[in-house]
Amino acid sequence: MESHEELLSWATSQGVKLTGIAPKRIPGRGIGLLATRAIKSEEILLEVPTACLRSIDTVRKPIIRHLPKSISIHGLLAADLALDGSAKYALWNAVCPTPDDFVTMPLVWPQELRKLLPPAARDLLAKQDSKFASDWAVVLAAFPQQLDEARYKYAWMLVNTRTFYYVNAKLKRRSKDDHMCLQPVADLFNHSDEGCNVAFDHEGFAVKSTFAYAKGEEVKICYGRHSGDFLLVEYGFVMDDNRWDEVLLDDVILRRCSNRQKGKLEEAGFLGKYVLDRETVCYRTQVAVRMLCCGIREWKRFVDGIDDGERSQRAADQLLLDLLQEQSQIAKKAISEAEAVAIGDRQQKEALIKRWRQIQDLVETHIARLKDNDG
Repeated sequence: MESHEELLSWATSQGVKLTGIAPKRIPGRGIGLLATRAIKSEEILLEVPTACLRSIDTVRKPIIRHLPKSISIHGLLAADLALDGSAKYALWNAVCPTPDDFVTMPLVWPQELRKLLPPAARDLLAKQDSKFASDWAVVLAAFPQQLDEARYKYAWMLVNTRTFYYVNAKLKRRSKDDHMCLQPVADLFNHSDEGCNVAFDHEGFAVKSTFAYAKGEEVKICYGRHSGDFLLVEYGFVMDDNRWDEVLLDDVILRRCSNRQKGKLEEAGFLGKYVLDRETVCYRTQVAVRMLCCGIREWKRFVDGIDDGERSQRAADQLLLDLLQEQSQIAKKAISEAEAVAIGDRQQKEALIKRWRQIQDLVETHIARLKDNDG
């Protein structure tokens, strides 16, 4: 019997209910949940009772006593996983990713590859580094003999990639970042930009289909409307196609702004976070571009909503075209550098190159759209 089959047997005995789906090993992609029959929209496919969850309520008391109350739930759950030597969750643990499976997580990449990440991914990774360092410092101080950093980091990444949003009486008093739990079987769902609905109440979690599936088709959930940079940093994968993808344009825009112009943008609340998605650039980008191509009075009228920007749109589009062409060249250079670097795992470099190619494709698509509109 394979590990996921043993997990299913154990989970069912704990009250987990699966309807029309079952875990199966997918070549090259680990374990996923596949439809065992035709599934209609609005069917409840999985129910996980609260008693099966690993949450703040299930962390062992000796661990809680040794750690400060200020530790994040992420850090607390990771400590519980890393220090658990019992057989209680052995069948669940057996289907979890191994440390080697996390090789594509930038958190474990060498610095040479980290430096080549897109700016948005680097910013996310810096925050992740800080969170991990904070949790590890607290846990190390409490359990200096029982844990090493590698073991704790592995558990921390398990929590990072496999938790679900969850709130109970204890968690309500904490920040939204602490609203999380682990649940068996449900953590086998892979991600799609559209997927089943996941909801919870005091009785537990329920996963409901939002559209039909054919027998044998993989059933997925949506981890959130996330960009490719977010998915790479937080989960360690790059999707082939992501309807929620976006590119951060801060570098190419802000390097052209004077300090005075940056000051004006900051005063108006429009400094930074300039985004290109699959359809268009955001309003913040339109504001920043007009700072560069319009007079200050015309720009102020646009910001205040007095001017709809139609008169300045052609000039804005011309400048935006120039900016996007610069962004495309940045992506092209990053791909060349990633291909040439000698350090790092092959899968890490492949993920990095794939992400930059996605960025380049998204930018080039919008460049073609601007050129067509101009023609």
